Amino acid sequence: MAPATTTGLSSVTQHLNPFNMVRNLWQHYDLLRQFTRRDIEGRYKGSFLGMLWSLVNPLVLLIIYTFVFGIVFQFRWPNTKVANLTEFALVIFCGITAFSIFAESVGRAPGLIVGVPNNVKKVVFPLEILPLSSIGAALFHALISLSILIVWVLFSRGRLPWTLPLLPLVALPLVFLSLGLSWFLASLGVFVRDMGYTIALLVQVLFYVTPIFYSIENVPEPFQTMIRYNPLTTIVENFRRVILWGILPDWLGLAEWLPVSGGLMVLGYAWFMKTKRAFADVI
Repeated sequence: MAPATTTGLSSVTQHLNPFNMVRNLWQHYDLLRQFTRRDIEGRYKGSFLGMLWSLVNPLVLLIIYTFVFGIVFQFRWPNTKVANLTEFALVIFCGITAFSIFAESVGRAPGLIVGVPNNVKKVVFPLEILPLSSIGAALFHALISLSILIVWVLFSRGRLPWTLPLLPLVALPLVFLSLGLSWFLASLGVFVRDMGYTIALLVQVLFYVTPIFYSIENVPEPFQTMIRYNPLTTIVENFRRVILWGILPDWLGLAEWLPVSGGLMVLGYAWFMKTKRAFADVI
């Protein structure tokens, strides 16, 4: 029993090595690129507008949410930079764009493996790239929304904030968090088929406990602490800081959540690699 235990522990340790993870994923770069492209192109395949839906969807949501929360409920930010409805729309759009990366990738994760049973039965197929390709597609669509946002900022203000180049840095915890959870949930979705419904509900809850339509300063004190423990709070706020307000990121929050999300990503990968041998037996 000792050799088997040692072998199993060695296997887990190998998967927990982030350098091995990167090396393994990089070996499948071409396949990953193909699946990401297929995911992007397949979403609107056969529709009349095609890829234009990537522009239409966020703009329509922006108009609806701005009307409901900005005009009907008359929400405002306790910030002099958000003095009118146009600025309020920018703030909402920025929050929605950041959250959509998480929601799209994590929401799809439970069905990624069960949706490709033929690939599961192929021993040589690297199933671990599927959550990564889903993240790639989510980032592509978010990039379109961010392009709209940046052009809007430039048009309305005549300049872009000097902190904009810091956007990739503040996006890292979001990517790590989404990818780690996607690997976990893609695996769990094979064994627990109700996982998809559960995650869809939890994502909706997270949508409203993340300060997207409201400022965290407007939340009563007892609930502020709870919302601050939501990692998406720091992520969304940092997106707004560097894209809209020209303020340096919350370095403390970034320093806290970057290693946590990075560790979750590695754990999610290790869990997926350890459990994927059983996928074919279940599916």
